[in-house]
Formats: sequence, structure tokens, C-alpha cells
Amino acid sequence: MKPLAVLHASQLVTVAGPKQPRVGRELCELAIIRDGGMLIRDSIIELVGPSAEIENNAGDAEIIDAQGKVVLPGFVDAHTHLIFAGNRLDDFERRARGDTYEQIAKAGGGIWSTVEKTRAASEADLLVQAKKHADWFLRCGTTTVESKSGYGLTLEDEIKILRVMRRLNQETPLEIVPTFLGAHAVPRKHHADEYVDLVVNEMLPQVSSERLAEFCDVFCERGYFDIEQSRRILNVAKNFGLKPRIHADQLSNSGAAKLAAELEAATADHLEKTDEQGIGALSSGNVQPVLLPGSVYALGSTCYPRAREMIEAGLAVVIATDFNPGSSPTASMPMILSLACTQMKMSPAEAISAATINPAYSLGRGDQIGSLESGKAANFSIFDCDDYRELAYWFGFPQTHSVYVKGRRCL
Repeated sequence: MKPLAVLHASQLVTVAGPKQPRVGRELCELAIIRDGGMLIRDSIIELVGPSAEIENNAGDAEIIDAQGKVVLPGFVDAHTHLIFAGNRLDDFERRARGDTYEQIAKAGGGIWSTVEKTRAASEADLLVQAKKHADWFLRCGTTTVESKSGYGLTLEDEIKILRVMRRLNQETPLEIVPTFLGAHAVPRKHHADEYVDLVVNEMLPQVSSERLAEFCDVFCERGYFDIEQSRRILNVAKNFGLKPRIHADQLSNSGAAKLAAELEAATADHLEKTDEQGIGALSSGNVQPVLLPGSVYALGSTCYPRAREMIEAGLAVVIATDFNPGSSPTASMPMILSLACTQMKMSPAEAISAATINPAYSLGRGDQIGSLESGKAANFSIFDCDDYRELAYWFGFPQTHSVYVKGRRCL
């Protein structure tokens, strides 16, 4: 593959810095190079610096003229539900009429309606729809996503979803980091404890034997899986080598954030109802909070996570889309940047760090992606603006000019 030289970026937002997740003031330190450039060879960033320096070393490299544009690391979306069948338009309309999340679920909507459609779909059908979703992410400048199962809720269907993820990883430029979320909801006609037995005795061994996931997640919430059930699942998952993540404190302050700290989970996600004690527990347990303002917005709520308090507590905050058909039907990380700034009062710089380098570390890939530095994968996006703050300022439409994954243009 011919070398690439990116030249004359209005802002090359490198996010270079400490080789660890960013906290406190570090979140605002984006290491921007004006009139910046990069030299890329064999899918890896070889050199980053002023354009004059890059030109002097470019040789016969193919030139990418980024004049008047912003170059950013590819967004890393650390919480998505990428694989599912159909949509939830009926739920959307019912919410517009005033029904709550719980009311919709009791009426046969919610997660269960997607489970029925996903069970009925073949692997081939799911792959076709997932490829469409993958393209949406790339169009918004995202190059890596964490993707959860959880719309199967049987051994056969959970494995089917995870196998589709593996194929998606092989057949699209988007990098997929797979998470097993068999404990997303309790299937109909099952007792919760009975279903937990199925998850730990049958699903986890199969997921492990086929090496289909890196992480295990649980929806720890009233009416789904309680603290003890969640603890059991995640401890067994750890024994199988899967790193724990938790859907925590989304609908109520259930104590899930404290459980995440106890289990040394990689992340605790949602956290809309987490209080000061929960934030303190996350800090003491070195757990990264993954905040999902898109789901708060889409559900018509105003209870956003306490991002400022988390930053002040020294937490390495992450923001993500929570892409799913019910409560956050968006693949747009720029939209999440806007919500982070307007609704959670994060600065544009903090939001960029929370959408690039911090999620990269939350997925165990901070040494490979998330910033534009020598030796890292050449995953980057070019945007049609000359100041990175415009990505959050102008909202509701993509400003993406082009996207590169491992040095290859995919948009």
C-alpha cells in the first residue's frame, strides 16, 4: 500500500498525551497542531507534526490535502447494540404520545419486540442490516464500536448475534469489539434465577469456547437483573476470561455503580441515577463511566448523568451513542458531542477526549487507537470545518469529508 501524507489540516487534533485514560484537566489537552500533517505507512502512523516537516519526509507518498479542514482520531463508540432486526417505530410513536419506557415494555414493546424480530431473522438477514448500520457509523466519523448481543435471549440466538458480529468485523472496515449481553432482559415465561442459570451454565461456556466476545455485560436494574444475579453472572464471566461491564443505574439508583467498583469492571454505563456515593465508588474502583446522553434525549427525559461531578471526582469519562432501535436510534457521535456540551455541560475538548482516547482505553485498545500518534493505527476522520468545536456547535447533520481505517479510505 502506497504511503499517505495528510497535509495542511487547519487543526490536526492529535489527542496525544499520557499513555493512560485522561482525567481532570487532561481531558481538555487535545495537543492540536495547526497546519498539521501525518505520514502514514503500512496502515500505521509514522510521523505527526507541522505540514512542512511531513512534506520533507513524504517522498512519493500519496497526498491528502486537508486544507481548511479538521483531522481527528476516528471516534471510538464504547456502547452500542449494533446487531438487531427491524425497528421500534411503534414504541417511538407511543413515547411521543406520552407513554413511559416501562409502560411500553409491559404492552409488548421495548426490548422484547426487538427480541422477537431478531430471533426470526437469519444470520444473513442480520448481516445485511448490520452492514447498513456499520456504514452509518463510518459516515459519522466512527471507526471502532463496542457491540453487544442481547436481542436473542436463547443460547442459539445469542450465539447467532455474536457470529454476525464476527462476520461484520471481517467484511466491513468498521472495527467491532464484541460484548456478550445475554442478561439484557428476562425472557417471557422464565423466572429470573432460572434464566441466570442458563446464562452461566450454557451461554457463557459456549461464548468462551468459540471466542465470540471480549466483554460480558448485564442490565442491572429493577425488573431485569438484581445485584446478586448480576454479581453471579459477571463473576462467572470473569472466570471465563471475559471482562465485566454493567448497565448501571439507568432507571433507578440500584447500587449497580457500587457493584461495578466491587467487581473492578471495565466500565459502568448509563449512570443517569447514580448519586455521590456511586460516583465515589467508581472513583475508588477505577471504573470508567460511559455516559449515554442520546438515550436520555430519545426517551424524552431530562435526567442526564452528572458528568461534571464525575470529572471533578477524577473519573476518566467516556461518551457513547448507545445505538439501539428503542431508546437511542442514532449512530452519530457528533450528535452525542452536542448533547454532552449542551446537556451535561462538558466542554467541547472534554467531549472529544471522551469520544476518542478514553473509550479506546475502556476497550483495552488505548495503545493502538484513540489518538493520532506515531505507532498507532491510522484511523482518522476529516471534517469540513476548520475548528473542532464546530462538530458539537453545528448539530443534526454530518460534516464528515472522509474517513480512513488503517490508512485506507472507506468513506
